[in-house]
Amino acid sequence: MRQQIAIFFTGGTISMRIDPQTGGPVPALSGEEIIARVEGLTALADIEVINWGLLPGPHMTPPKMFELSRAVEERLLDDAIRGVVVTHGTDTLEETAYLLELTLRTEKPVVFVGAMRNSSELSWDGPANLRSAVRVAIEPSARGLGVIVVMSDQLIAATDAVKTHTESVATFQSRDFGPLGVVDKDRIIVDRHRTERIHFTPTRLEERVDIVKLSAGSDGRYIQFAVGDGAQGLVIEGLGRGNVPVAALPALECAIQAGIPVVITSRCPHGRVLDTYAYEGAGRQLRRMGVILGGLLPSHKARLKLMVMLGAGCGVEEIRASFEN
Repeated sequence: MRQQIAIFFTGGTISMRIDPQTGGPVPALSGEEIIARVEGLTALADIEVINWGLLPGPHMTPPKMFELSRAVEERLLDDAIRGVVVTHGTDTLEETAYLLELTLRTEKPVVFVGAMRNSSELSWDGPANLRSAVRVAIEPSARGLGVIVVMSDQLIAATDAVKTHTESVATFQSRDFGPLGVVDKDRIIVDRHRTERIHFTPTRLEERVDIVKLSAGSDGRYIQFAVGDGAQGLVIEGLGRGNVPVAALPALECAIQAGIPVVITSRCPHGRVLDTYAYEGAGRQLRRMGVILGGLLPSHKARLKLMVMLGAGCGVEEIRASFEN
């Protein structure tokens, strides 16, 4: 009996071709047009094509991500659907995939895929990536893995996936733990499973969550501006293990006293934040002040998680427990 999957086509480079008017690639190909150029794809499964959008990655906003999550959830409720594939622009693919990981409760595979080269290039990587994604979506061992990014024949958990290079076809990597598995010729090899997944059921997203990046000598001006402009949550991209310049401390304290959840992350590409150091401006002082340690998440994913949790009505201590545990 043939298996059935749904593919949500949202745009991105995988849908692009050179526009003669502008001289550059723009989203243009429908789902049907992309599928027609992937040899052997329809032999793998019965495919339901959902032309959800033709958006380049930077045009995908958190409300659109939430809308997509609900649309995917609706299709997953159909017992006939074995899994879902989502094509997406790579600039924000990791964020949309992570938001769906936080908001979907399903054992069925949800696979995000994109391309780094457009269909007008001889080296278009879209067809190979899409074929691998469909194979993963129907693979029994992929059940229960959560939302996965499949690019360059690697299976990467949405929580871990980051775009690491502006152009390389192997741009998506796992921040700290490596891929969950690989697509290897005739097999999908799943080497490990996530030990823990968390889900929330927000009725909306709290969009007023801002990221403030700090560096050597930074003060609290941007933090003060964000608070004064109505931010309901703050993510601070700090230094090292989760530390900030001393000049930023008064603004952070004011934000916390105003009841705004403040999450600290690190500009380092690997590792987690922790209250290791005890000097002024270090993680231990920040935690005593009420700053929430962001764990392993980079700032852009911490922002999305905070949006989801605030939208679900979570209080500061519940947010703290989720991030820090």
